[in-house]
Parts: sequence; structure tokens; C-alpha cells
Amino acid sequence: MQLPQRINAFVKLGEFLSQFSNELIQKKETVEHNAVFFDGFKHQLKLAEEHNGWFTAENIRFALQSWVNALTVANLETWLKPYTLHVNSPKRVAIIMAGNIPLVGFHDFLSVLITGHNVLVKQSSSDKHLLPYLAKYLEYVEPGFKGKITFTEAKIENFDAVIATGSNNTARYFEYYFKEKPSIIRNNRNSVAVLTGQETDGDLKNLSEDIFRYYGLGCRNVSKLFVPKNYNFDAFFNGMYHWHPIIDKAKYANNYDYNKAVYLMSEFDMLENGFLMIKEDASYASPIATVFYEYYDDANQLKQKLKADTNNIQCIVSKGFMENEIAFGTTQKPQLWDYADSVDSIEFLLAI
Repeated sequence: MQLPQRINAFVKLGEFLSQFSNELIQKKETVEHNAVFFDGFKHQLKLAEEHNGWFTAENIRFALQSWVNALTVANLETWLKPYTLHVNSPKRVAIIMAGNIPLVGFHDFLSVLITGHNVLVKQSSSDKHLLPYLAKYLEYVEPGFKGKITFTEAKIENFDAVIATGSNNTARYFEYYFKEKPSIIRNNRNSVAVLTGQETDGDLKNLSEDIFRYYGLGCRNVSKLFVPKNYNFDAFFNGMYHWHPIIDKAKYANNYDYNKAVYLMSEFDMLENGFLMIKEDASYASPIATVFYEYYDDANQLKQKLKADTNNIQCIVSKGFMENEIAFGTTQKPQLWDYADSVDSIEFLLAI
């Protein structure tokens, strides 16, 4: 199976997903193998939503649309153009996936297969319904993938390299357990936004997407703000307001109520608007329904701090503040070449 065949298979997968990425699911006659897979995937979407209360229909659709946008011939070819994709001896690459947002491990899955390797997938119990079904679709549209994709719930064995994602604690376990194998080990990271006070209403409204999408559970979600001394948060809260229906979601509301009670009993100073709390805190990782903030006096000192804390930060959202910044509203819309932890997984896979 050559690279054009692999690309074509994933393009067809994107076309299949496009039927499910809008509120109104629409069957398209041009999509291959719908007679076999369309109704079944509708059922998998329902199971995913029922199994994990954080996986709302809206957030699942958002994740699917992200992959619909990514899986085009133009995007795949642009992504892969810098590499020489020639694997003489395919390896078996194990992927240990997180389960914080829908299909969070799909990029690793795609990367292994697109480079010509075989994949052994150990999924999180929180996100176990969608990917195996999509893998079956891939095998249907491109029979060359048959035998190259394996899912397991047991201890992973008989593999040549590993890509593992987990918490800081599990990452230490992964580093020890996989020390004899080529590996990419990912742990907790968080994203930050730097505000200067010059942001427009539109900028702050876009920032709300970076904060609330997926309930803030992704490493690309903004969990920490850096603001200048004497910053007035009124404009910030105005920008957040259109997300107020989020408090109607039971799991989010329970977390909001719990964390608010903890802060009040601990007599912490915080500001809140009925569905979001902000609290001054030096940490990067904030609880659900909370965003931490920290004041800065000197922009250059802040830049140095952010550079020094690179290993804790996934994305920096700002407007004209840093070279590697990400635009407001785009943290959960990464391109294929926006690698997690800035580790080039294609380069890694071609070197094993």
C-alpha cells in the first residue's frame, strides 16, 4: 500500500464523518459504504454520549468537524510534504490514548498509519466507542489496512515503539516502563492567554471558545490568564457571557458549585459571574469552571517566564505579544502540523 492510497483512505474517512458533524445528520449518496456503516456510526455516537457525560452531542460534533476539516487531500499533502515517507520495515507502534475529549488520540492513530507502520491501540475507557468503528471503515475503503490496526484492553505487548499520553503521575510510570523502547511520553500541560487590555470585544468573545470548548478539559484549553496590573475584568466577563447556557449542563454545574463552595469556605478571593470563576493563582492547571489569573508588570519578564515554563504550556494565546502565539479562538482548531508538546510525531515515526 503506497502513500497515495493511505491518503485517499483518510480523505474518504473525512467525507464519511462530514455526514455527522452538523446538528442535522445527513446521509450523502456520494459517500462510500454508507449501507454498511452509516446507521452503525449513528449508534456509536449515541453510545459515546451516554457513556461519558462530558461528551455532549455538541462537543462530539465539534471534534468530528475538526477532523472533517483536516482530512482533505490538500491538508494531508501539505502536512507530509517536508518528509520522506519511505518505511522499509513497518514497525508495530503502541498508542496509549487519553480520554479527556472525543477522539483525542486520533492524530497519533493517523500519524502511525499514514507513515506506513502498524498500530496497537489501548484506548481510555472514557472514549472507547468511536475510533474502533472508524478503523473498520478505513479497512473497508482501503483493504491494505487490514491486519495493520489492533485494539486491546489488555497489557500492551509485542511492540517496537510507543506513544503514551497520561497524567504527570502516569507519565513517570510510562517513562520507566517503556525505557527500553523508542517513545513519546506526554503528560499534563495547560494553555494560557496573555491579555494587554487592548483586546477588542471580538477577541475576548473568541477567547471564550478557548476556555469553554470541551468544558475546558483539553490541554489546549486556556486555564490561566496573565493580565497587566489593575486590569479591569468587566470586558473579559462580557466576552464570556454568551457561554452562560453551559451552567445548564449538570456535570459542569456540579463542578462549578463544588469549586465555588471550596473557595468560599477557604475564604479565597475570587470573581464569578454565575457560570465561571476567576481566581488569582500561580498555578497553570485550574479546576473545571475556574480560570486562574496572574498579574504582570513587565512584558519582557513575562515572556522569559513563559519560555522557562515551556514544558508546562501547550498553547499561548495572545495578540501581537509573542512569536509562537496562537490567535484568540483557535486553540481547539489545530492544524495537522501543530504537534502536541511540539514533538514532531512524524519525524519520530520515520526514525524508529
